[in-house]
Amino acid sequence: MTIDRRGLADFLRRSRDRVRPQDAGLTPGPRRRTPGLRREEVAGLAGMSADYYIRLEQARGPQPSPQMLAALARALRLDTDERDHLHLLAGHRPPAGPVAGDHVSPGLLHLLDQLETTPAQVLSDLGDVLAQNAMARVLLGGVCTVSEHGRNVVWRWFADPEARTAYPIEEHAHYSRLHVADLRAAFGRRSGDPAATRLVERLHGASEEFAELWERHEVGVRRHNRMRVAHPVIGPVDLDCQVLLAPEGDQRLVLFTPPPGTDTGERLALLRVVGGEQFAPTT
Repeated sequence: MTIDRRGLADFLRRSRDRVRPQDAGLTPGPRRRTPGLRREEVAGLAGMSADYYIRLEQARGPQPSPQMLAALARALRLDTDERDHLHLLAGHRPPAGPVAGDHVSPGLLHLLDQLETTPAQVLSDLGDVLAQNAMARVLLGGVCTVSEHGRNVVWRWFADPEARTAYPIEEHAHYSRLHVADLRAAFGRRSGDPAATRLVERLHGASEEFAELWERHEVGVRRHNRMRVAHPVIGPVDLDCQVLLAPEGDQRLVLFTPPPGTDTGERLALLRVVGGEQFAPTT
């Protein structure tokens, strides 16, 4: 792998801006111009010279060693996803297993079929819907038959206004950030991958909102969250989304379960009865 100097510089700058001095054990002081850490402070916390760190942020420094990257990750308070992204930008790929691509294993497909009362689907790390069980199709709409970006949840969210109508408008900005941060992590893992590059380029051309969020360089693999979906038959339902990462790393199984203390379970049971024949997969 080769170092992405411009990407590394941008990620370091933006990560530095997000760390408050008090979070790093420093005193903010009354005459502070930057909202985050100063370059010299990051260098001191990481145990490196200020000149070395400044050159990294100016995209003209040498390739950092894994040990140096570990020190930077600690200084910048990066979580696991952000730490891995930092290594990838610096040309050091984190340990990873083989990739599965678009092929969903028979065992995973069998598991989907057994989840008769729980909506579930398999997504690629880029957001392609690879498989859905019957409950997911009647709840969310079937998109697996759509080719290329039409089956991609990130593309649909930013390029198709209809994709957002089932979600509360006050939560749109939150979902947008989740989509972009998750795609950013996958893009780093797939450095140089044509499919990832093509998707990001098309999204830049289709959505100013996506382009602005992409520039923030936020990174975060989505593992769980709560969402609300307005369904035409059962009305608005709250769902807990639990993401189970497959060993290959580029696929994840997403389960949509009823939050405790809600009537979502009863509504999903109703949908299972009345929805099977009414909602055919969209094309």
